[in-house]
Amino acid sequence: MKYSRSNLKCHELIGLEVSVLEHSDKRLEGLSGVVVWETRNMLFVESSGREIKVPKSYGRFSFKLPSSDSLVIVRGEEILNNPEERVKMCW
Repeated sequence: MKYSRSNLKCHELIGLEVSVLEHSDKRLEGLSGVVVWETRNMLFVESSGREIKVPKSYGRFSFKLPSSDSLVIVRGEEILNNPEERVKMCW
């Protein structure tokens, strides 16, 4: 299944470009990079050669779809789950 606006939450996020639009930790706002790992509660984003932990539940994120230049905005609560469980729930 190809990535789209409607099914992004059902896909693996590792490898996608992400930007933190809003976050309860204001230091994370504006952070951009690539998701290199994901856990139930956390995105690990590589930015400027550093790996930064970003809690999912307190943020709003913009993901770039790999097949186009389209951006998808997602609230952290929507992706708050283990990646493998999130994918299963969509099927």
